[in-house]
Amino acid sequence: MGKPKIRFKGFTEDWEQRKLIEEVSSIDTGKSKFTVSESGNYEILGSTSVIGYDDSYDYEGDFILTARVGANAGELYRHSGKVKISDNTVFIQGKPLDFVYYTLQNFNIKKLSFGTGQPLVKASELKEQKIAMPVSENERKQIGTYFYHLDHLITLLQRKCDETKKLKKYMLQKMFPQNGMKVPEIRFEGFTEDWEQRKLGDLVERVTRKNYDLISELPLTISAQHGLIDQNEFFDKRVASKDVSGYYLIQNGEFAYNKSTSTDAPWGAIKRLDKYENGVLSTLYIVFAIKEKTEINSDFLVSYYTTNLWHKGIHEIAAEGARNHGLLNIAPIDFFNTRLIIPQDMEEQMKIGKYFSCLDSLITLHQRKCDELVKIKKYMLQNMFV
Repeated sequence: MGKPKIRFKGFTEDWEQRKLIEEVSSIDTGKSKFTVSESGNYEILGSTSVIGYDDSYDYEGDFILTARVGANAGELYRHSGKVKISDNTVFIQGKPLDFVYYTLQNFNIKKLSFGTGQPLVKASELKEQKIAMPVSENERKQIGTYFYHLDHLITLLQRKCDETKKLKKYMLQKMFPQNGMKVPEIRFEGFTEDWEQRKLGDLVERVTRKNYDLISELPLTISAQHGLIDQNEFFDKRVASKDVSGYYLIQNGEFAYNKSTSTDAPWGAIKRLDKYENGVLSTLYIVFAIKEKTEINSDFLVSYYTTNLWHKGIHEIAAEGARNHGLLNIAPIDFFNTRLIIPQDMEEQMKIGKYFSCLDSLITLHQRKCDELVKIKKYMLQNMFV
């Protein structure tokens, strides 16, 4: 049968092929009858997760589950306990299931899920599926435990990332004035003055420099989630124009407004260029830089444009129903006439900007660690199984 490329020390024997049904207690399709309720003592398992509760149960133990039919056929999840299982769910039952769960991830059960119509997983076919197994029960246990702990670590890091994002969202609402107020609900100690309204055009100036000398050939786009990023990567190298000499040349630290709307950015998105020294943007964007000797902190402005406080001003100047190339029809002169509410004290601006900059760095760190572990898991799945 062969051996995996990476093994725990002490194991040298070839793996062997066995039918999946020989390694578990049962493989079947859910047959529970139930009425979904929001309360009850026992969980009802659907094709992707818990779908409700009931006062009785039909199955007990440890389970690997997947949708029987539809787009989620072949997507695995695990659950334990006394449960009911819906008829659109195929389940594998037994103990221990760690090795089986991860070998099925490596095998990619989706390969079995393509019927003539919708993707389909049949319990009868799954029973006959052959999988590669170590002869040693101890080797199976060590492999299962290794990936179990790896998954736990990935979940932990993703939870930290998600919690930090929630904290940022909460603090953006509390550290900026809401509903016409002149002061925020939460402030750094020592600051008591009302915030003031300022016209954007008094704080920044429009940037219209063109890329005639081809100083940069890096086409950028704005993502509401990721900021100013390489357009080739974002659109999978299908969109960027070959000739970028007529584009705006934007430098690190300057801002750009993308008037294109989305679910995440109902009035477009305003982001600062942080990832690259420079880049080029379509002239459909509005590019601007902070004026010299102007009392506005750049990090504060980044945070401000992460809130929805500026949406009202854009709503007031957007020509209703008018679109240009799929963008909001907003003239630059009107954009720079929008008003911001900012602290009068530059030190307060700096502290707010630094606070959210640190939160962003923490989110990036957690996400990077999580992504690296996901890559490690993928690599190890490919090399610790036959």
